[in-house]
Amino acid sequence: MMEEQRKLLIVDGMALLFRAYYANAYGGYIRRTSTGIPTNAVYGFFKYFLDAVQTFKPTHVICCWDMGSKTFRTEQYSGYKANRPEAPLELIPQFDLVKEAVASFGVPNIGFAGYEADDCIGTLAGCFGQEMQVMILTGDHDMLQLVSGQVSVIIMKKGASNYAVYTPEALLLEKGLTPQQFIDLKGLIGDTSDNYPGVKGIGEKTALKLLLEYGSIEGILENLENLPKGVRTKISADLEMLHLCRDLARIRCDAPVACSVEDSCWNPDTDTVRSKFVELEFKGLLGELRWIGAAVS
Repeated sequence: MMEEQRKLLIVDGMALLFRAYYANAYGGYIRRTSTGIPTNAVYGFFKYFLDAVQTFKPTHVICCWDMGSKTFRTEQYSGYKANRPEAPLELIPQFDLVKEAVASFGVPNIGFAGYEADDCIGTLAGCFGQEMQVMILTGDHDMLQLVSGQVSVIIMKKGASNYAVYTPEALLLEKGLTPQQFIDLKGLIGDTSDNYPGVKGIGEKTALKLLLEYGSIEGILENLENLPKGVRTKISADLEMLHLCRDLARIRCDAPVACSVEDSCWNPDTDTVRSKFVELEFKGLLGELRWIGAAVS
């Protein structure tokens, strides 16, 4: 039986860290410690992180991370994310720093080589969703495929404390699609950010029309003869790529990761966190520890 009072927040660590880096590197200024270590992304990460915890009040928190650029998807399709630039030099040392700071809160850092953070998030959401409500904090709309009765996706929008929360009902109302149809949509139109093409010549407008009429890629393929000749020809010519792109888009929910309910409890030791923030020279965030202490006392 689901316990309504327990809520897990799964944080998409890379999404927050990259967002924080670029938001806090405006004009070329990079925040650094007195010894010269860049910390702008870590500082911004915790502004986002603490705001979300205060806003959504989880009882459990986990943070998921990518573990390198090589995954099973790059083995499936060599062009996958091949258009991504290298991480900025000032960001590289912050990858370890942010995980150390997350750990100071007693929050588990989860990742697995060969899988993306998305797959770890999907796997943990499925596991924890059997016993509590799950909230996924991200800026990545690909996560919308994970929405279910037990799992909501929180999309960070521009501006402080500005979130869009998606449940199955909200998703259908705003986007007109089910979570599964988001995967099929990517199969049809591809993803320029992740660098896979979809069906050549099929745009979002056409793809949405097809999905609304036929429900799924399977439904579309079963009705190929009923489609306009131009659309039918494009899909028929790119069937292999269609199936590959849908597979690339699908978040795996069977990644080899696990975390216990006990280990994910939100119960930070304020002295440990304060020590880490002092070390990182995050004076502006020390005040946040007052409400953290109140929340766990």
